Amino acid sequence: MTLRQQVRKELEQAAQADYQAFQAKLLPGVEGILGVRLPKLREIAKRIAKNDAGIFLEQMQAACQKTELSHINVLPNEDSRQPEPIQGASYEEKMLYGLVIGYADMEAAQYRRWLDAFVPVIDNWGVCDSCCMTYQWMKKQPEYWWGYLQEWLFSDTEFGIRFAFVAMLGHFVDEVYLQRIFAVCGQVRHQGYYARMAQAWLVSMCFVKFPEETYVYLQQDQMDDFTHNKAIQKTCESYRVSNEWKVKIRGIKRARPRR
Repeated sequence: MTLRQQVRKELEQAAQADYQAFQAKLLPGVEGILGVRLPKLREIAKRIAKNDAGIFLEQMQAACQKTELSHINVLPNEDSRQPEPIQGASYEEKMLYGLVIGYADMEAAQYRRWLDAFVPVIDNWGVCDSCCMTYQWMKKQPEYWWGYLQEWLFSDTEFGIRFAFVAMLGHFVDEVYLQRIFAVCGQVRHQGYYARMAQAWLVSMCFVKFPEETYVYLQQDQMDDFTHNKAIQKTCESYRVSNEWKVKIRGIKRARPRR
C-alpha cells in the first residue's frame, strides 16, 4: 500500500457525514468531499511534512495527472500490465497536497517546483485559501515570492489568479508592498467570480490595515465596478473597520450600470 493509499484510508476513517453535507453546501459543484475537518487535515499534513513530504508530494502529483488523463482511451498491448485502479483525488487529498507544501522544510526552488505542480490542481476556494495561508515562508524571501506570484496573477486562469491574490493578502499586506498591491489590482482583468472576489478581499484587507491609503486608492482605482463594490462590501463586513469609516466608504460605491 502506497503512502497516498494509507492517507486516503485515514481520511475515510476520519470523515463525518454531517460535516460532509455542510462542506458540500459551502462548496457547490466540488466533487469528492469526504467530510474531514480542517484541524485534522492540518494534523495529518504536519506529520507527512515532517516525515514523508517528498514521497507524498510525488504520489499526489502522479495521482492528479492520472486523474486528468483518465478520460483518454488507451489500447492495451500484450506486454502491458493491468494498472492499479486510480481513485480520483478527493477534496481533502488536494488540501493535503497544498498543506504539506506549506509545512515542509524546503529550499525556495523546491517550493516553487511543487507550487508549479499544485496550483493547476486547485479548483475551489477552500483548497486555495486554506493552503495559501500556510505559506509563511514567503515572508522570508518576499521579493522572490512577489515575483513568482506575478506569474500566476497574469496567467489568465481563475484559480491561479485567486492563488496569487490570497497569497498576497496573507503575506504581503504591509508598508513595503501596499502600493504594489494597488498597482496590480488595477491591472488584472478576469471575469472569473472567484478571482474577482479574492481581489476584492485583498483590497478589503488593505483597508483594515491601511484605511487612509486604501480609501484614497478606492476613490480612483481602475478595478471593474463589480470588484470595486465587492471590496467596499467586504470592508463594511469587517469587525476591524470602524462605523465611521464604513459610512464614509459606502459613499464611494459605484452605481450599477443600467440595462
